[in-house]
Amino acid sequence: MAEETKSTATTSVTNEKPTRQRGSRRDDRRNAPRTDEPKQFEEVVINIDRVARVVKGGRRFRFKALVVVGDRKNKVGVGVSKGLDVQTAVAKATEVAKKNMITVPITNSTIPHDAEVKLSGARVLIKPAAPGTGVIAGGVVRQVIGVTSISNLLSKSLGSTNKVNIAYATIEALRSLVPKDKWLTASKSTSSSQKESK
Repeated sequence: MAEETKSTATTSVTNEKPTRQRGSRRDDRRNAPRTDEPKQFEEVVINIDRVARVVKGGRRFRFKALVVVGDRKNKVGVGVSKGLDVQTAVAKATEVAKKNMITVPITNSTIPHDAEVKLSGARVLIKPAAPGTGVIAGGVVRQVIGVTSISNLLSKSLGSTNKVNIAYATIEALRSLVPKDKWLTASKSTSSSQKESK
């Protein structure tokens, strides 16, 4: 009888799951309610390059990230930065992009007028399009326009194929746009000045 009781006691102990002390913190994190706020800006990594710097002892490798940031409305920015690993480079580039954001004038889900900008070796041409056209653009230009609320646009990338230059040329083209209401006030002011001169 004593042997039977010992065996039942051992089976009951073995059936119980041992409490894990190592994974308790991880489990707490998983079970904890998530309090993530919705992100104000959308981040898109356009390109990541591995760059090298030659020093006395050999070559030092780092990563260069090109990131575009936008709020899906009328704000957009581009940033380039380097870091020892990919995550650091992307985080630094995102901060640079957020600091250098521009406001794009948007009229009926397209841009108000044509714009062509040459920056370094890249040349970017953007044109307004009729509703239903969509965004007709190449890789980098499409990604930059994609984080804004522009849904109809025609574009052509001419010259250099360097992604950094194309991204900055696109931003400069968007920066050069003049809102439609500024045209009207400009035309009114010129007509009124002409009347006064008469």
